[in-house]
Amino acid sequence: MNHSEDILINVTPFETRVALTVQGVVQELHIERSIQRGHVGNLYLGRVARVLPGMQSAFVDIGLERAAFIHVADLRQNRHSRNSGDHTPQTPIEKLLFEGQSLLVQVIKDPIGTKGARLSTHISIAGRMLVYLPHEPHIGVSQRIDKEAERTALRDRLLALCLDDETGGYIVRTQAEGASDIELAADMNYLRTLWANIQIRIRQVPASSVVYTELTLAQRVLRDMVGPETGSITVDSRSVTQELRSWAERYTPSVTDRIHHYHGNRPLFDTANVDEEISRALSRRVDLKSGGYLIIDQTEALTTVDVNTGGYVGGRNFDDTIFKTNLEAAVTIARQLRLRNLGGIIVLDFIDMDDSDHQASVLAELHKALSYDRTRVTVSGFSQLGLVEMTRKRTRDSLAHQLCEPCPTCQSRGSVRTPRTLCYEILREILREARQFDPKEFRVIAAQSVIDLFLEEESQHLAMLGDFIGKPISLTVEVGYAQEQYDLVLM
Repeated sequence: MNHSEDILINVTPFETRVALTVQGVVQELHIERSIQRGHVGNLYLGRVARVLPGMQSAFVDIGLERAAFIHVADLRQNRHSRNSGDHTPQTPIEKLLFEGQSLLVQVIKDPIGTKGARLSTHISIAGRMLVYLPHEPHIGVSQRIDKEAERTALRDRLLALCLDDETGGYIVRTQAEGASDIELAADMNYLRTLWANIQIRIRQVPASSVVYTELTLAQRVLRDMVGPETGSITVDSRSVTQELRSWAERYTPSVTDRIHHYHGNRPLFDTANVDEEISRALSRRVDLKSGGYLIIDQTEALTTVDVNTGGYVGGRNFDDTIFKTNLEAAVTIARQLRLRNLGGIIVLDFIDMDDSDHQASVLAELHKALSYDRTRVTVSGFSQLGLVEMTRKRTRDSLAHQLCEPCPTCQSRGSVRTPRTLCYEILREILREARQFDPKEFRVIAAQSVIDLFLEEESQHLAMLGDFIGKPISLTVEVGYAQEQYDLVLM
């Protein structure tokens, strides 16, 4: 299959949206809002607010709304002993950090939900082809460059380009495949200059200040997403097009000619039905072309994907139908994980297959579809229960968490109590209150659906209770109330 990718960048004053498409089909969505830009990659001069020996962690104030969190394993002093293979035990965090201490830290995971940002003192600054490690004097090569000869050649070339007084090290990114020595040297020079400027800023700012901000989403697209397979990069803002061309001329000259300004009458995202894809990516159900469908449920602990045959009966027999549905589902699941940016633990419940060859084929199809994912993914085989467990690295909120909020009516349960359940709850509360107080009248204020039930099917129970407590009970509809809301007023 031709895997040519096109990138669409939609820019407004309030947000930037990026869609990566393959043959016109949206594969990835990235959204960055002006007032809530992500923090991953940013460097801060933090101040240790509290050390927690019991958890071997510390809270660090970096100037964000919530204190950030660092674990002892993410402190540079311990990483050296861990990587050296000498099996020396980690130094306890209380011997490394103290309250009030200034600490240069990097955000490795954005605040998600109620959790603060996750930090590390193992600093890394990404360039176009290299990642600079100012405190790690070694050269590594991305695992995604799988040819050993290519890995060795890149390592040797980089060593030759290093200066005699070089203090840090580098990780070679996948974009460095096929790069010339001139391009590698330019990237090294850019990263050294950037680090020198960061060190100057560290000496100038107070604690809890940002000292380096990661690139904008549009710039990160050029740095991280553009590769040899990228066709065009289309931007609907003239000023951002100019900025990206200037940035590309300096750091990625080969990309400059692929950046185009879009000035059509239709909105850019309409040309690839991106907004429709966003709406679909927020729903639980994903329909398959065969007639089957997926149900995707995202919870705090994990994400589950359930595969169903639906109305598909196209196979020669039932086993064939199941196999075809699961094959199509494997490809769709890989795309949905990228599209929705689902991370953490993911459990896939394919339709049960008795044939082990069919299982192996579905697993192979899943691995192939996931190979295009830039995010690190690990997949286990089928478990005894027929489930496939996998993980996908999570560094930022999923699309649903970015664009949606918990339902205030059902409190994220996905269901509300029935009007009858609420009627009985109200009746019990009236009885409880009547035993403690002696009002002239009880007034029930509730949603239309609850009051209607009291006036119709539950009117007898309401009248019986009124007779039992010897007090009148009046009913009032409050149109602004959700179904589960009600008030009991003692008159």
